[in-house]
Amino acid sequence: MGKAMTLPAVGSLEELADLARRSRPLYVRFSEGPQADAECVSRDHESGCAMPGLSANPLDPEPWWDRPVIDWVARQVVQYAHLERGSRFAWVLTGTVVGRGPDCEPLLADIEPVAAIPSDVVRAARDRYEHVFDAGQDGA
Repeated sequence: MGKAMTLPAVGSLEELADLARRSRPLYVRFSEGPQADAECVSRDHESGCAMPGLSANPLDPEPWWDRPVIDWVARQVVQYAHLERGSRFAWVLTGTVVGRGPDCEPLLADIEPVAAIPSDVVRAARDRYEHVFDAGQDGA
């Protein structure tokens, strides 16, 4: 897991959901880790514009969410799981929301790394997502 080794790792999807239930607002990010992110400026890949913070996906359910927290967490992890490749991995962070990115994702500053999410937990999130959601359905 490379640079993720300096972060404590969550042991399961259930542990990640418990963390989201108990802690301050948490987010998931796929990158080369906190050290690498601290040394670069985030950019919108299409426009080239510099962004004021790191893009991340919220792990805390919205107030309208009436399903189990673990389902929300699985869905949020899966949304950007395609970015897990090479030396990139999933990790949990908190910080101050300073804007929104091009996909309306929160942009965070004052980052505090919390934990790494190992690949097997990302796979568990994908399995749960595919089992409990109508993935790919379009509707409002």
